[in-house]
Amino acid sequence: MGHVLAIDTSSGTSVAVLKDGIALAEIEIADTRSHTESIGDAINDALIQAGIKPNQIRAVAVGRGPAPFTGLRVGIAAAIMFAEGAGAKLFGLVSLDAIAKQEFETRAAGSELDTGSEVGAGRSDEGSGKLSQPLLVTSDARRSEHYWALYSGLDRYGVPICIEGPAVNRPADIAESLAARGIEVQTTSRVISARAIGALFEAQAAAGMLSHDVTALYLRNPDAVEPKNLRTFGKKVSS
Repeated sequence: MGHVLAIDTSSGTSVAVLKDGIALAEIEIADTRSHTESIGDAINDALIQAGIKPNQIRAVAVGRGPAPFTGLRVGIAAAIMFAEGAGAKLFGLVSLDAIAKQEFETRAAGSELDTGSEVGAGRSDEGSGKLSQPLLVTSDARRSEHYWALYSGLDRYGVPICIEGPAVNRPADIAESLAARGIEVQTTSRVISARAIGALFEAQAAAGMLSHDVTALYLRNPDAVEPKNLRTFGKKVSS
């Protein structure tokens, strides 16, 4: 599909340019409160590092979260505007899926290196992308809650198999729910990166699973609510 611009603002601001699954440039800004100020420069810097022009981007892959409202909407808005301006195709991906893929592959690589040990907790089964226990991926949702999803492994294309979630709950409630059902898990809370979004994009493209849905996954009702009818406020004056 040519050059791909990957964007994720679920946590900090992360932008990458990839071609055929290989990252040509990657910009990581850890600040979780400067998305608006950072996203434009991050995209521009990534293109410069990759040595390409905007019109060479053929697809834009953006993380849909789940994540807090403010940061997430900045990345999605930037992806939409860039895709329209560059004439590129736009695709949305679940950020937790990208983390799961990266974690499964990291653990599989570690298992292959440790050839003298039996498969155990946290190691993949013969490099198949499967774990002896499901993988619980979490990220900070603020308000003392976590976004989370549960995965059983990778399919033959390298796409994570989600068996539950994404959802948002308090950590204690997640643990209680899993324990009540007798589910033991491996866990990861690694930070999402645009490189991981790009890798998931390539896997989903191979599997024919790409989606144009870029709806943000907030998993909460918005804090802002419609104001009450102003006519009901104030002291009534009798006629």
